[in-house]
Amino acid sequence: MNVRKTFLIIAITLITLIIGTSIFWKPVMWSLIIIGPILIIGFRDISQKKHTIKKNFPVIGNFRYLLEKIRPEIMQYFVETDTEGRPINRIKRSLVYQRAKKVTDTTPFGTQLDVYATGYEWMAHSIYAKDAHSLNLSPRVTVGGKDCKHPYSASILNISAMSFGSLSKNAVLAMNGGAKKGEFAQNTGEGGVSPYHLKHEGDLIWQIGTGYFGCRTKDGNFSEEGYQKTVSHPSVKMVELKISQGAKPGHGGILPAKKNTLEIAKIRHVEPYKAVHSPPGHSAFDDSKGLILFIKKLRDLSGGKPVGFKLCIGQKEEFIDIVRTIKESGIAPDFITIDGGEGGTGAAPIEFSNSLGMPLRDGLAFAIDTLKEFGLREEIKVFAAGKILTGFDMARVMAIGADVCYSARAMMLATGCIQALLCNTNTCPVGIATQNEALMNGLNVPDKISRVANYHEETVKSFIEMLAASGLESPQELERKHILRRMNSKDVISYAEIFPEQQLTSHLTH
Repeated sequence: MNVRKTFLIIAITLITLIIGTSIFWKPVMWSLIIIGPILIIGFRDISQKKHTIKKNFPVIGNFRYLLEKIRPEIMQYFVETDTEGRPINRIKRSLVYQRAKKVTDTTPFGTQLDVYATGYEWMAHSIYAKDAHSLNLSPRVTVGGKDCKHPYSASILNISAMSFGSLSKNAVLAMNGGAKKGEFAQNTGEGGVSPYHLKHEGDLIWQIGTGYFGCRTKDGNFSEEGYQKTVSHPSVKMVELKISQGAKPGHGGILPAKKNTLEIAKIRHVEPYKAVHSPPGHSAFDDSKGLILFIKKLRDLSGGKPVGFKLCIGQKEEFIDIVRTIKESGIAPDFITIDGGEGGTGAAPIEFSNSLGMPLRDGLAFAIDTLKEFGLREEIKVFAAGKILTGFDMARVMAIGADVCYSARAMMLATGCIQALLCNTNTCPVGIATQNEALMNGLNVPDKISRVANYHEETVKSFIEMLAASGLESPQELERKHILRRMNSKDVISYAEIFPEQQLTSHLTH
């Protein structure tokens, strides 16, 4: 239902009735004392451009912001908590909103967390702290190995994979505009490159999944011709081949029929108005050698742009086999993205998201150690994805060894997401995860472009400030020893002990 249109119809009808009735019965005009303010609030909500909820749900949308104002006293009873009862998600959400809006993120009365609770983590600072302003506040990482002809200078924080189809066109436009403004990259997700990814000319990482959307033949296999047509676009800086996704490893993606519009179907090269299920595996290869040769083909067909692959670690032997094949063949991807089993999506079976796939930090540590063991760590960059929202989240994965971070959830929050948990229903109230025109039109793209860019700028800045406080000058100096975790009321250990560098000699001899 289009609440905005419904309000306008009701408002115009009421005004017409009151004016018409007043001709015969003057006292009816007194009703405007009650109705008038409500109508004024509604018209104001529809005309404003800052708050999507108010625009899409005039008058009633204001109750959401009323609850937000009194959240410290009342909403604490409705927020998400971790296993220790700490309101981690609420705190992080608030931080993202504050940074996106560029309002102060300082807080009175100290930490909002129980520092003596099991699982509490922190970063070791130094009494010889650096001046953050003397450091590079926008560090970048060059991605591209020996066979890459067009290396890409990537920001250390980028937009993680989210497809047009899962996201509305306005959400894609806002994120890509934010990427352009903030000089970072947007991962397209496996749904293909849409006109909305290209309009603002923000840097793109084109993700290709098992469905080969945007580069597929009629029977669903990989199309070289379709691939070359898209990858040649100057906005496409890198290509990421998706092997598996953290939220549903071993399970193909799902686009509900109600979201598969004519436009989306044309971009994906599928039939419209039918549910689209990506296969669980690739048809272009079925072993590690085939994977590496396919990556070489993608790089050659692109003219030498960086190409990598993304996976959630499952069976360790399979990843070791891939790395061994890279070493033996001499053909290396330019980057590897490690996705965590804790990743989120609106289309994941609950058992898959809860009980399959290695968590990000465990998988990341294993992948880094494997690459080191085979002598490939310096040649291949490693990206990390999985609930990265804050500067400290970035520090944790970069201390383990990641070069670059992805964030999906925080970028959605910066775009206006309120975590209504309706992503898979096509009824997202803020117009982000929906193809409902009435809802998506409430999302003001220029305003959200600034918020996405603001969030990126402030979060990278926060990370650099934490780095400086630890006496370090660059992300490359972060080590596992710098991050500490409380195991119980008296024991504290570092990531160096939680994720000790593994020796894989027994596997190397196979």
